Amino acid sequence: MHMKTGVEQSVYAILLLTFLPEKAVLPGDVISTQLGGSPTYFQKLLRKLVSADLLASVPGSKGGFRLKKTPEEIRIYDVYVAIEGKQSLYSSSGIFHDMLNLKDKDICLLSDLMEEAESSWQSILKRQTIATLTNEINKKCPKKNLDMLKATVEEKMVL
Repeated sequence: MHMKTGVEQSVYAILLLTFLPEKAVLPGDVISTQLGGSPTYFQKLLRKLVSADLLASVPGSKGGFRLKKTPEEIRIYDVYVAIEGKQSLYSSSGIFHDMLNLKDKDICLLSDLMEEAESSWQSILKRQTIATLTNEINKKCPKKNLDMLKATVEEKMVL
């Protein structure tokens, strides 16, 4: 399994937005600059997060993005689905059936295993929220670094 960087970038974009006071927004170009990505690419990611009802978008020159749900309500799995979609990670090509000349399509050992594995990681991502990650950041990151990041967000936010 290989997860695209869009999921990672989206989670961190949402984490940036947790630093905003209520009603404030952060412009998309500020988010992309802070995370070191292309503004055009980040606009696409942010639009997907808006479509998934995770973020709110405020148009105009004083516009930007803010959380639409609380950090406790945003599951990491929700971010994954918003960016990657709900398609299964594994799709049988039918090699097993061809190899054993089977007509019963219900028999596929690898499909069952992959389905179980996918269910396990989805369960983990559904348990973890943006609030969970925020707590981890507060425990593990140096306060000085967090304060600098918060100051940057406060300087660039739009009220």
